Amino acid sequence: MTRDAFIVPLKRFDIAKDRLRSAGTTDVTALAEELALGVLRSCAPRPVIVLSESDEISAFARQNYAEVWFSGAEDLNQAVQGAYEGLRERFDRLFIAHGDLRIPYGLGQFEPDSQVTIVTDHHQQGTNVLVVPTGLAFRFAYGADSARRHQQEAERLGLTCRLVTDSPWRFDVDEPGDLESRPHSI
Repeated sequence: MTRDAFIVPLKRFDIAKDRLRSAGTTDVTALAEELALGVLRSCAPRPVIVLSESDEISAFARQNYAEVWFSGAEDLNQAVQGAYEGLRERFDRLFIAHGDLRIPYGLGQFEPDSQVTIVTDHHQQGTNVLVVPTGLAFRFAYGADSARRHQQEAERLGLTCRLVTDSPWRFDVDEPGDLESRPHSI
C-alpha cells in the first residue's frame, strides 16, 4: 500500500488573495479561510500537512486535524521543495493541492494512474494539484506556466506524466470572476 499525504500551502488569510482585495471583493479574509477549510476537509482520509508561515495558519491547521510544516521559506517553490525533501522518509507520494480550490470535493479519493499527475487550472497553464513520488530530485516550478514546467520536470526524470485539464479542481479562486458558480457551503 502506498503511503500518501496531501501538502496544502496556505498564506495568512488576512493577506491572501491580493487580486480579489484590489478588485474590491468583500470579506476576502473569510473567503480565503472558507476555501482552505473546504480543501482540508476534502483531503480525507489521507493525512494533510499544511505548509505554514504564521502562527495563525498553524493554529487553523491543527484545529482542522492537519499536521503543520512551518516552512519559513521565501516563496511557494521553496516551501514545497523543503516539505517534499523533508517528508520523503514518511511518504511514498505527495499530493500538493492549492488551498483555494473552488470545488475541492473528492480530493482524498483521487487515485492517480501515472507516476506524476498534474491537474491544471482552467487556463491549462497553472498547476492546481500535483501528485509526485517522493525520493526523487523533482524540482517544483510554481508560477507562470507551471503545468508545462512540471510536465518537463517529470520528463527530465523519466517519469510517466498525466495532464488533467477537465477536473473540477481546475477552478481556483484568484480573481472576482473565479467566484462564479462557487458552492455556498462546504
